[in-house]
Amino acid sequence: MNQKIRVLVCDDSADYGIPIANTLQNYGFYAITREKNQGILFRAITENNPDVVMIDNVMPDMDVFRFIQYIRTIRGNSPIFIITSEKKIPFVERQVSKISATCYMLRPFNVSVLSEKIVNLVSANKQRQSDHLEIFVTDMIHQLGVPAHIKGYYYLRTSIVLSIDYPELLENMTKRLYPEVAKKFNTTASCVERAIRNAIGIAWQRGNLDLQDSFFGYTVNIQKGKPTNSEFIALLVDKLQLQMKFVQLEQIHSDSENYKAN
Repeated sequence: MNQKIRVLVCDDSADYGIPIANTLQNYGFYAITREKNQGILFRAITENNPDVVMIDNVMPDMDVFRFIQYIRTIRGNSPIFIITSEKKIPFVERQVSKISATCYMLRPFNVSVLSEKIVNLVSANKQRQSDHLEIFVTDMIHQLGVPAHIKGYYYLRTSIVLSIDYPELLENMTKRLYPEVAKKFNTTASCVERAIRNAIGIAWQRGNLDLQDSFFGYTVNIQKGKPTNSEFIALLVDKLQLQMKFVQLEQIHSDSENYKAN
């Protein structure tokens, strides 16, 4: 499931944007260029889902920082923005420090240095997201009564994290999700499936019915018995995604207030 890092260069000129994108492609990135136009850049971010956006601190007919804040309200802390400038500008540095997942680089820069910076930024951002996600998942399955000392606990937690990162795994858990989890624990897909089913069964026996009902609502009939593995995982994935979006919006609001205050 490895994917190339996607980079959007907000400049399609022959003297800057295109050479940068071509060189990044030679370094193994998926890099594209787009015209310096707010509407075009917005569509490119929405349609191409880049991991990193390289944008100059001065763009025609647009406030770069307000544009980034607008993207944040829609997409959270993804993509990462690398703001470039021909000279060091203290004001720009201060604004960059107040907006989550942004970086400031001076031009011209060595593309090998840029390449390394991109890899490090994406890796660090994914690690932060992974850490936050694992905390959310751990807290949720603890609340539902899944004991931490059984194998199913770890398999379940990993299944949820993987399903958030790769939603397509939920389409066929038996052939796609369980084998992926099994690889991480050097076991078999059937062992993963049984252990998760056992973990859910224990949680349903020892858990709080009101809490279970608040998590699953009308989607699972609590009185008829425990949910299936697929129901349990899919519903928790959906709930976690909503919670994480709420937390991201709180961070965006905080960043926006800091920006307005300065």
